Amino acid sequence: MKKRLAMISMVILLTLSLMAGCTQQPEPEAEAPNGNGGPEAPIMSLIAVGECTFAPFEYIDEATGEPAGFDVDLIKAIAEAANFEVEYKNMDWNSLIASLQTGEADLVVSGMTITDERALEVKFSDPYFESGQAWCVEEGSPIKSLDDLAGKTVGVQINTTGDYAAQKLDEMFKEEGKQGLGIKRLEHAADVFNELRVGGVDAVISDLPVIQEYLKNNPESNMIIPEPAFTVEYYGIAMRKQDKEIHELINKGLAVIKASGKYDELYEKYFGTK
Repeated sequence: MKKRLAMISMVILLTLSLMAGCTQQPEPEAEAPNGNGGPEAPIMSLIAVGECTFAPFEYIDEATGEPAGFDVDLIKAIAEAANFEVEYKNMDWNSLIASLQTGEADLVVSGMTITDERALEVKFSDPYFESGQAWCVEEGSPIKSLDDLAGKTVGVQINTTGDYAAQKLDEMFKEEGKQGLGIKRLEHAADVFNELRVGGVDAVISDLPVIQEYLKNNPESNMIIPEPAFTVEYYGIAMRKQDKEIHELINKGLAVIKASGKYDELYEKYFGTK
């Protein structure tokens, strides 16, 4: 009888133990990264560079001491749309493409015109901005038209499309039997305007939006743009040719912000309504 009672007790205890195990809630599994609708981790982190004397595309914000401008906001918007992180750094113009080759940077976002010569060294994104070369003089200057620049000295930023446009004008004037163009090459975009103000050159050749931004911020300069832009150019983001994944990310992000209206929002912020 005792043995029978002992066996019954053991069965009861075993049953209760099994029941307790069945009702115990399983430990919740640790949530996997990016799971259950959470924000995705960035695909990669990239370094973008530009020369921050090229307002309104890139400049140093006086209040923060950090790079700012259309290009800076643009690449940040592209990064958010394509899910990668980006840091923007200031660098001399002549070092920008070299920084890609050395691995110091992954992207050049600096109002860089897409040209056949540059495309031999880098891969460009889809165009993101239409621009053109224009020229400006001090108000009251006898230079009224592009032809009047023959025999005059112009200030340009070295190794830019402003520099290349001046060289082509020089060749054209000489082919037409006119005096050539004196070309004064300076290191930074801001330098060419200062050179005009102190009388070191007769005119400046630069990207039309850059000239317009300078005149807006320096109304006391008494400079004018006598004619519309005389070239048509398109800006692109430069990358290493072998970085195909980055090419796809940049073009994807650019397409997204154009479709969403974010691009137009940035354009209006810096240039007004199209």
